[in-house]
Amino acid sequence: MRGCGRFYLLTLVMLAAPSLHAQSPSELVQVVPPQVRMQPPPANASAEELEKRGDDLRSEKAYLDALDYYRAALAKTPTARVYNKAGIAGLQLRRDRDSQRDFERAVKLDRDFADAWNNLGVSYYVDRKYSKAIKQYQKAIKLKQDVASFYANLGAAYYSQKEWEKAATAYGQALQLDPDLFERGSRNGVAAQLPSPQDRSHFNYLVAKLYAKQGDRDRALEYLRRAMEEGYKAINDVYKDPEFAALRTDTRFTQLMAARPPAIPE
Repeated sequence: MRGCGRFYLLTLVMLAAPSLHAQSPSELVQVVPPQVRMQPPPANASAEELEKRGDDLRSEKAYLDALDYYRAALAKTPTARVYNKAGIAGLQLRRDRDSQRDFERAVKLDRDFADAWNNLGVSYYVDRKYSKAIKQYQKAIKLKQDVASFYANLGAAYYSQKEWEKAATAYGQALQLDPDLFERGSRNGVAAQLPSPQDRSHFNYLVAKLYAKQGDRDRALEYLRRAMEEGYKAINDVYKDPEFAALRTDTRFTQLMAARPPAIPE
């Protein structure tokens, strides 16, 4: 998901399955073997050593082993910090309910832990409980008002509820803090999780409007192009939306609208 406060596109773990036998080598299906645990956490290690080893394993994407080490550390010394890390590892393994409980334990131990409130919101978001997610993001923002990803996550939850204006406000605040936020997350951020081209096209148009409002013409034009490629049906709103007033004087805008990139089929 990028630190504790990140917005995650969760990686799905391929589970073990029975071997499959096909009619010919060209039709043979290769089944991915189950993830194998490494050596279990040593019983004589301190909570700090176990946590550090869990961090190393998580950085190596060995989430199952990382979770074992975090659990062993928590058995010795329960802390909000380690519960939060265990929750992140659990999300990567799609153990959504377990990770949610870990984040709940983290904020119970430390009510001022903004990252954990955000991550609890993410766990609700992936469970499609958007109203609950919004409440957790708001708590995180109240504690730390300078984290762009908190606002981006809030915008994603509002967007999923089709509360466009609130989504735009949250995304705008995210971009003020981090103008590159959507560029870095273009492959694994909000747009990548929107199921339909209509939703993606609307999202891209919204982002274009936000960049135009900030005076970033290059990115505004790029997201307008993406919106058209996704088949955004209300593209002519660009001629009346006030955020695009300055952009409409740019010759590149005229050229883009004249070319009208065709929608890319699914």
